[in-house]
Amino acid sequence: MINNVVLVGRLTRDPELRKTQSGTSVLSFSIAVNRRFQSQEQTADFINCVAWNQTADFLSRYATKVH
Repeated sequence: MINNVVLVGRLTRDPELRKTQSGTSVLSFSIAVNRRFQSQEQTADFINCVAWNQTADFLSRYATKVH
């Protein structure tokens, strides 16, 4: 069984695609996820993420930070 997590947030920078020596795609990126509070203050958590193989290739083509 694999654990699944769904995070909804904003990219903090453009994802960085690399290849391992064996040719496997690795994509590194981070997202800012707002916390939900009852008060008016807003804070965000910054989550570092890594994607592999076809997921890394797909995200590198279609995910960019909106400036």
